[in-house]
Amino acid sequence: MALLWKLASLLVVALVVTAADAKTHDGRAHGNLPRRPSVPVVPLPDNGPVVSRNGTQLPAYNTTYYFDQLIDHTNPSLGTFKQRYWHTYELYEKGGPIILFTPGESNADRYSAYLTNATINGLLAQELNGATIVLEHRYYGLSNPYPDLSVQSLKYHTIQQAIDDLEYFAKNVVLPQPDGDSVKPGQAPWLLIGGSYSGALTSFAVVNKPGLFQAAYASSGVVESIVDYWGYFQPILDNMARNCSSDVQAVIAHIDTVFTFGSKKEKESIKALFNMTALEHLDDVAGALRNNLWDWQSLSPSSGGGLFFDFCDALEVKDGVSAGPHGWGLQHALQAWGKYWTNTYYQTLCGDQDVVTCLGTYNPQQDIWTDISVDNSGRSWTWIVCNEMGFFQEGAPWGHPTIVTRLVQPAYDERQCTYYFPEAFKDLGHLPVPNVDATNKAYHGWFVKANHLFFANGRRDPWREATVAADGLHFRSTPEQPLALSDGFHCSDLRTANAVVDPTVNAVQQQALKAIAGWVAEWKPSQQQ
Repeated sequence: MALLWKLASLLVVALVVTAADAKTHDGRAHGNLPRRPSVPVVPLPDNGPVVSRNGTQLPAYNTTYYFDQLIDHTNPSLGTFKQRYWHTYELYEKGGPIILFTPGESNADRYSAYLTNATINGLLAQELNGATIVLEHRYYGLSNPYPDLSVQSLKYHTIQQAIDDLEYFAKNVVLPQPDGDSVKPGQAPWLLIGGSYSGALTSFAVVNKPGLFQAAYASSGVVESIVDYWGYFQPILDNMARNCSSDVQAVIAHIDTVFTFGSKKEKESIKALFNMTALEHLDDVAGALRNNLWDWQSLSPSSGGGLFFDFCDALEVKDGVSAGPHGWGLQHALQAWGKYWTNTYYQTLCGDQDVVTCLGTYNPQQDIWTDISVDNSGRSWTWIVCNEMGFFQEGAPWGHPTIVTRLVQPAYDERQCTYYFPEAFKDLGHLPVPNVDATNKAYHGWFVKANHLFFANGRRDPWREATVAADGLHFRSTPEQPLALSDGFHCSDLRTANAVVDPTVNAVQQQALKAIAGWVAEWKPSQQQ
């Protein structure tokens, strides 16, 4: 059986398999699944052929390479799988660092721009004469030990295995560059970069593998695993327009009240307003409205607008006039939200899917739960969510302002875990609760202390409360473990275009370049390889 698995896994490398589910506009497989802590995709610069500093023409940035990665780092006898990576030594000079980046919970073939100076990775390479690598995370894209994402296959999909992947790759890869067999840790300084989940993975790896990386950079790193992550919406509430937040709070409070205490007629009236009469469960209806708030995560200093602003304009601009700080009030905002949702937004969110397929979560036979094909990032990420990290994005506790429904609580998402992975949770006797305490204990969460680890965050990032920049944490920034804050959004400091339009992002990037250059200058060869 092991041989059959191995042969089948080799076939995966040659096949591009797409999940059967249609995607939402932000890449999720379903409209009532929470946003992931993902690294933003950066457009690949069109600068013509890739040329090294000595004039040699190099392979294109999107050239794919393969590394034989261990399936199980605790049992190497299980064999290896093909892990994809992308690489360039365009800016490299002998003695320069090797800069390793993983986009985390996504197919990595869209991230080759992270080899270039369109990103902080390339800026560091340019400054320090480094080579850059994008490594696809196990169980995402086409880097899969087995040919499906069944519970049996996902046994080796853990945070620790992903950390071990980074170490094994660094110590064993022969890079496609002239000195590629002599730049392992100990022979050259290695830098690790990540954003969002992979920013957390960067912090975790520095804690778990001390001395492996000479320096590390974590952007918007969600280092603290949290089950009830209602704090996702707090930076949105703090930073959105006052008129819009006032009206959104009023509408959500009204819907929650009607759905909890109202008559059947009143409930059906609200469902009809949003064209959701086919949805049986009221938490699906109210939870769907989180989508308009989730769009905040797609904003960046260089985006110049976005769906979130379209939504607020729909509520707050009436006859060409914008509402004052208290908004137009419940009646106008409720009707305006319903009109915007049904006439404009639903098509953007769901395409040609019917409302039950796009937003309903109570049919355990629905394709989203049963599709076990590879390159299904939603399923792979949900395995980590259900077992190790949580991050269920719900309404705020009573007594605290909320811009999303309180009808959706962790049990709503934990039920979905049992639909995705019934074999894993069938014998629990209760809904599965992610073991976030073990994750935070193993990798130190908010309380990480490590040398040569640079944290960067944006004040307007919805993931801020899971990072070391969380409100009330009072994280102590030090020269060896700095925390630099910009006015940016999620992972804004990873992209150089954001620094052009936002001086606070530029300041973070410049601070990082200076700090990391100093750490690299301290590096000395060793025998650790």
